[in-house]
Amino acid sequence: MVADVMNNLDRADEKAIFDHLSQKDAKLADEIRKRMFVFEDIVTMDDRSIQRFIRECDIKDLVLALKGATSDVASKIFQNVSTRMAQTIQEDLEITTNVRVRDVEDTQQKIENIIRDLEDRNELIILKGRKDDIIA
Repeated sequence: MVADVMNNLDRADEKAIFDHLSQKDAKLADEIRKRMFVFEDIVTMDDRSIQRFIRECDIKDLVLALKGATSDVASKIFQNVSTRMAQTIQEDLEITTNVRVRDVEDTQQKIENIIRDLEDRNELIILKGRKDDIIA
């Protein structure tokens, strides 16, 4: 519930709260931060942001993360990579079997961390409520 509230704050308030909370309870701050953006939220990202984080990801990580992803997330990823890369990922998905849920979740978390890091550096946008609507 706290993560949902934080997702609707503007960035300045979010940063101020996390800075203060990190000083008081860093573990709690990290737990809330982890819940604020989840792998499935990729479907809400704009195409340029998706293309940006994909450049930072290892293709093996994308494959493993997509093993546990919804078809909407997979479609969004495939729409934002080259035809050749999409084909390679799909082929790797077909031959990648018997993976542990923990490994998939760990890899999704790794990609979430890449996305959060890129957002912190203002290299991509994670939409968080009306204040983050994009003006082209």
